[in-house]
Amino acid sequence: MRWVVFFCCLMSLAAPTSAHRFAPSLLQIQESGPGVYAVTWKTPIQQVSEIAMEPQLPPECRLDEESPWIREGTGKLRQMTYQCAGGLVGRSVGVSGLGPNQSSVMLNLILDRDIGHQAVLTADEPVFVVPEEPDRWQVVGRYSVLGAEHIWAGIDHLLFVLGLLLLVGGGRRLVFTITAFTVGHSVTLAMVTLGIFDYPVAFIEFLIALSIFVLALELTREGGQSRLWRQPWWLAGLFGLLHGMGFAGALAETGLPQGNLPLALLFFNVGIELGQLAFIAVLLVLAAVFRRVVSEPSPAWVQLPVVVLGVLSAMWCIERGLEVLG
Repeated sequence: MRWVVFFCCLMSLAAPTSAHRFAPSLLQIQESGPGVYAVTWKTPIQQVSEIAMEPQLPPECRLDEESPWIREGTGKLRQMTYQCAGGLVGRSVGVSGLGPNQSSVMLNLILDRDIGHQAVLTADEPVFVVPEEPDRWQVVGRYSVLGAEHIWAGIDHLLFVLGLLLLVGGGRRLVFTITAFTVGHSVTLAMVTLGIFDYPVAFIEFLIALSIFVLALELTREGGQSRLWRQPWWLAGLFGLLHGMGFAGALAETGLPQGNLPLALLFFNVGIELGQLAFIAVLLVLAAVFRRVVSEPSPAWVQLPVVVLGVLSAMWCIERGLEVLG
């Protein structure tokens, strides 16, 4: 198992040293009058390509007003007003530049009479043809994909899951521990998204990094010496509450369809769980393969994944701690 994690950690070192924070772009279009649309375009400040991502409305639409860029957290946004003769139903809206930026965009479209449509635009499907009536199955599929993308794109969340797997191994302990982590982040994800309470984003991001560092410290202990080692589900559940707030922050940046809010929230969480379980399944399969190839790895190689986990989390603690103080 530790050999598998070693290779996964080496892969993470090929990425930027700071954890990737899930910040998909958001294109919100709301009809404010017959043929009049208020457009909000929000995208991360840092992009991987010089080719800009830009909203694409039908050629029948005329730009009337456009605001300057406004910085908001790790992203920037601008607002525009379009006049679209004949409306948007039956026409295509999309975003250019998704492929070069390796990015996706959450489209939230609100038409007259509170008819809402949601879609995830990708490099393979960069446009969305606006139907007359909303489809709930689109919400189910799109938000499930969005949740899975979030857990796979968040290196810090994945490293925490890796650490839990190293801590408990397999069997019933793994089931109990992952269940506790799931319950923890599901509770705070729902509460924050539904507006029950708010939280300081920068401080929670720091605590998420700290949770990975604490887990790395636990992994340096000899088995059986720590209560958290013997009962890791308490650690997983507690830190799951923190990670759930991180998930909620990502969902808030993306936007939720008010007409289908419970459905979108449920299947965003389902997507997170499916992505998490797929990640664990891949590691377990690789572990079974490597056990056949390497029977007795040296102690130095065995400890290397824990060292990598600790070093990366310590770097994130310093980086995010400075953000909190700043």
